[in-house]
Amino acid sequence: MRKYAYTLLTILLSYSLFAQQHSEQNHDKYIVPSDPQVKTKLNQWQNVKFGLLMHWGVYSQWGIVESWSLCPEDEGWCERRGPYKDNWYEYKKAYENLKNTFNPTQFAPEKWASAAKNAGMKYVVFTTKHHDGFCMFDSKYTDYKITKSPFGSNARSNVAKEVFGAFRKEGFMIGAYFSKPDWNTNDYWWSYFPPKDRNPSYHPKKYPQKWESFKNFTYNQIEELMSDYGKMDILWLDGGWVRPFSSIDTTISWQKSIPFDQDIDMGRIAKMARGHQPGLLVVDRTVSGEFENYVTPEHQIPDHYMPIPWETCMTMGDSWSYIPKENYKSARKLIHILADIVSKNGNLLLNIAPSPEGDFHPEAYQRLEEIGKWMQINNEAIYETRGDNQLGKQGKMVFTHKDDNTTYAFYCADENETIPSHLEIANLNLSKTAKISLLGQKETLKWSIKNGKVVVEIPEKLAKKIPNSYAWVFKITK
Repeated sequence: MRKYAYTLLTILLSYSLFAQQHSEQNHDKYIVPSDPQVKTKLNQWQNVKFGLLMHWGVYSQWGIVESWSLCPEDEGWCERRGPYKDNWYEYKKAYENLKNTFNPTQFAPEKWASAAKNAGMKYVVFTTKHHDGFCMFDSKYTDYKITKSPFGSNARSNVAKEVFGAFRKEGFMIGAYFSKPDWNTNDYWWSYFPPKDRNPSYHPKKYPQKWESFKNFTYNQIEELMSDYGKMDILWLDGGWVRPFSSIDTTISWQKSIPFDQDIDMGRIAKMARGHQPGLLVVDRTVSGEFENYVTPEHQIPDHYMPIPWETCMTMGDSWSYIPKENYKSARKLIHILADIVSKNGNLLLNIAPSPEGDFHPEAYQRLEEIGKWMQINNEAIYETRGDNQLGKQGKMVFTHKDDNTTYAFYCADENETIPSHLEIANLNLSKTAKISLLGQKETLKWSIKNGKVVVEIPEKLAKKIPNSYAWVFKITK
């Protein structure tokens, strides 16, 4: 099946544009949760900062963009390739038959969890079901699932349960990605009408019983995940076109194209989910309001500090799903991205896509290891901090703070750059007894005020013994 894999550059560029559109929303509509347990969980999530997202499903066998080639829209990310591309019905049948060859015998989630933990990640979000409807868990409401594939005879065939269990043992917060739309169930893409786009193939108001059946199907599958898969911290819902018509923001291009109401009763779902999982964070992506406990700009970093809880979801390479030859971002770039996001008060959810065999690219493990070595020295400037709205970005420096008395300055270094002889920081008010040091070094650095700026001196003798780094972090105790 791998012979159908292809270079995705054109599709990925188009898909990236869609992803950026997908992230637009009016953050002024954010609603602070009223449930004390949800508030506590949200604070815990904001403290851990760095998580792992995994897109994995039958699509990995063809090395194609996840699910979207099934969608009959004239968009780059929906483009079909391979021997079935000229006939949508034949293509859909061939795609759905991928279930019959999916056999990831190298699947070992403990390996992923260990590598992610060593990299400094502290929460995981796993795709239990993408838009294609293929379940990576043993749902009793469909046969389109991993346990009905050749891997079904494996003792670890209930993949989601195994992933959640492995990461939970390593102390991770656990999140379930779940697609609200489902292009496999007859209650969404009803076979009576061929689908025209990503939306239901029928008008929900004209066929209310059909839509009610889909709502119940969705509710029941989410209840399985919330009741049968151990302690859950996050329900991460994708497919933002499934939403009440009244919630559409007509200033956002992709939302303007939603043709009709697709209300699945999030109030009922959230109440049920929290009945099983008290304090659960519900993330109904792009649907602003009480069921979007934090917002999720996709492949984007805001250009400024945001006071609300937020998370950038981003790929380590170019694709959300597995492709045979991936172009991974450097460890330097990933660490700079993490520092930038945390300095603006956000979290980073970094996606790595497992292969059809059930493992990461070796290069992905290498990146995690490199990030982990940096985090071992500098993690106190990441965890349990908040972004700094006062200092902003200053040249190569970004800032976080832990409390009223401690600020961290990240100097994001270029490749082969040596540590500068001094730093100048504007808008930083220090007491005369303030102390500044470099994480990983014992020496206290001298500082002074010149022209209204704090000037930190790095003596030559110390500079010579400081190793090159992706980013040096200075701890400032006021």
